Amino acid sequence: MPYPPIEPYFTGRLKVSDVHDLYYEISGNKDGSPVVFLHGGPGGGTDKSDRSYFNPEKYKIILLDQRGSGKSTPSACLEDNTTWDLVKDIEKLREELKIEKWHVFGGSWGSTLSLVYAQSHPERVKSLVLRGIFTLRQSELRFFYQEGASHIFPEAWDEYLAPIPEEERHDMILAYHAQLNSVDEETRLTAARAWSKWEMATCKLYVDPETVARAGNDDFANAFARIENHYFINSGFMKDGQILEKQAIDKIRHIPTIVVQGRYDVVCPATTAYALKKVFPEIELHIVPDAGHSSREPGIAKLLTEATDKFADL
Repeated sequence: MPYPPIEPYFTGRLKVSDVHDLYYEISGNKDGSPVVFLHGGPGGGTDKSDRSYFNPEKYKIILLDQRGSGKSTPSACLEDNTTWDLVKDIEKLREELKIEKWHVFGGSWGSTLSLVYAQSHPERVKSLVLRGIFTLRQSELRFFYQEGASHIFPEAWDEYLAPIPEEERHDMILAYHAQLNSVDEETRLTAARAWSKWEMATCKLYVDPETVARAGNDDFANAFARIENHYFINSGFMKDGQILEKQAIDKIRHIPTIVVQGRYDVVCPATTAYALKKVFPEIELHIVPDAGHSSREPGIAKLLTEATDKFADL
């Protein structure tokens, strides 16, 4: 199971552009094996519980809030905010910390970013621990934001539909894009809360009221919804299926990789993890039979911690 809570021994800021200033923190063992934690969303930010997947005696644990997310500033900013900017930021942080190679850990959008970063800089990655695989293909976006998950959570789907006029519901990502970028603040926040609540209400096998309540935090919802939608309307700034192409996977086949996937994950369904396994058979894939999407569900948390324990001495 996850390790007990710890506090960071260092917090810092990394200036990555004229616009963006990123928050990062380091905890665990100063001389331990470095691991970078890439959070989900995009736009989700890190949480103190994210430190607990790693043995603090063996790992130097680095948490980074991506552009516009968490404690990074300016919050919810979409300017100069693309997948490739984030890959550059991760490299800049590695260089800032004088790390030669590190472990990379990411779930959901964090799995996307982990894979893209590894494919861009394979020589810098010791291992990959991934959860809830998401590759930002149009089929994945359609399932969760247009039709698919709606069949399983119809009451939550009704709330997600509510801010959008009926005539615009044929393309929910586009319709939300207009509202999340409205000049009217209340329109933006209403849309942000509804967008965020849809994901919070569907991310666990058993709906967790505490998780759903996060969508009511305007600062969190605004960053989460605006940045997610910005990435999705732009197809992740990649061509469809790019991450799964043979030439991309060939670059990372040598990297030890463990994937943990909830069987009943409707946010990032198991079909994507299975597609990754088919093109990247070297991965160790674990499908948790009684879990959804969240890294905090017991079966997923246990396997993620076991995975990092396995790689701790690499």
